[in-house]
Amino acid sequence: MQSPLPITQADAVVIGAGAFGLSAAYQLAAHGAGQVVVLDRFAPGSQTSPRAAGLYKLIQADETRTRLAQSSIEVIRGFSEATGIPLPFVQSGSVLAARTAEHAALIDKEAEASATWGVELEKIDADGVQRIAPYLTGRDIQSAYFVPGDIYVEEPRTLLDAYMAAIVQLGSLVVGEAPVTGIAVDNGEITGVSTPRGDISTPLVIDAAGAWARGVGALASVEVPVAPVRHQLLITRPIAGMSPHEPIARIVDASAYLRPARGGLMMGGMESDPIAIDPRHDPQFSMADTPLDMGVLDDLTAALGPLVPALGDTPVAEHRGGLFTMTPDARFLAGPVPGVRGLWTATGCNGSGFSISAGIGLAVAEWIVGGEPATDLSSL
Repeated sequence: MQSPLPITQADAVVIGAGAFGLSAAYQLAAHGAGQVVVLDRFAPGSQTSPRAAGLYKLIQADETRTRLAQSSIEVIRGFSEATGIPLPFVQSGSVLAARTAEHAALIDKEAEASATWGVELEKIDADGVQRIAPYLTGRDIQSAYFVPGDIYVEEPRTLLDAYMAAIVQLGSLVVGEAPVTGIAVDNGEITGVSTPRGDISTPLVIDAAGAWARGVGALASVEVPVAPVRHQLLITRPIAGMSPHEPIARIVDASAYLRPARGGLMMGGMESDPIAIDPRHDPQFSMADTPLDMGVLDDLTAALGPLVPALGDTPVAEHRGGLFTMTPDARFLAGPVPGVRGLWTATGCNGSGFSISAGIGLAVAEWIVGGEPATDLSSL
């Protein structure tokens, strides 16, 4: 029999102990929101987030997401100083490149807009691509930019562990194996949550449950429009001469990204026809049950072709996958839920959840504690 929850009353309950939920909980506790409790149906930090690529990207599709990306990197860079808890990251910068005229025009437009929003970047040619990122040959590059401010976290699990340590250090709690089975709403206001291990009275709930966010919202009779779909990546065995400080690469015409990883290369990308998986239909589903298909990654490797010759020549050491939560407008869902006072969301990653979660968590905490966020989240 499971032990009762260690607490029955809290100032805030965050549902989901992934990057979104842990970021929001850490920032709430750091901003003086009182007793914060993170609940997760599984072991904390065990689902999609540790399977992420760990990439941070300053060039975004609009100003709001750019500000959040800038904020995220600032949080990660300053985390150890702020908390005294180690959080390693690599200041690698990144290359954004395209090999077709259509995609070149796309990144040129994105780069021009990003520069006006304060993103430092440098236009480079094919030779510059090979010089900055020797694992790329520069073959067929029509347009490329170097973004020196981009970073990556080598092992995403380290960020989750750092958040959890900081949350506990601030006197709040992270509790695993505690699925939320009910959300109490009285006269349009949140009053608490229920789990098989007991109930917690609270006026504030943040739905940060990732692939389970839609089901959590339904407990409060709220529709959270997210569709979980599969995402996969691989890590090769070590490659001679590979440096961890070589930059991230994003090749937009192949919908693929790469970075140094464990002495080799990581590669992943957006599937053109991804498998949709809805955990609401399988109460026993966990991220380890996500079906993997190396054929998808083989196709991405083929699409990158002679641009990344080491990728096809090096055996794969790890193949992993998890679920993205996609939204109808490709924007995050972050902020208060209309009609239910005290219910907030932090979900809808659209493929950038790990990297933007630090900024989202900060903005949501500022909004809750101070009445408004430094970054305007109205578009989300």
